[in-house]
Amino acid sequence: MSLVTVKHKYQVVIPGDVRQKVGINVGDLLEATVKKGKIVFIPKAAVDHEIADGLEDLRQGRAYGPYRSAGEMIRALHRIAGKAKKKPKRK
Repeated sequence: MSLVTVKHKYQVVIPGDVRQKVGINVGDLLEATVKKGKIVFIPKAAVDHEIADGLEDLRQGRAYGPYRSAGEMIRALHRIAGKAKKKPKRK
């Protein structure tokens, strides 16, 4: 068991053996919570908002593909664009 000291700005140093077991590196994000009177740090990955939006689109079924080649994807995009142009305009 490793003991740590709370510094004057409430900072603590995570001991090296603990960091290695969990795989924590400089710059990693940790979620701090309290569970049953204990402080718990859970490693978290930061997700770019655009990636998060794209993942939400996939979950909601707002996606095309998968495609077997770039050519197949381009043909599909041309079909989709053609359908968008054919929609009647509202007055």
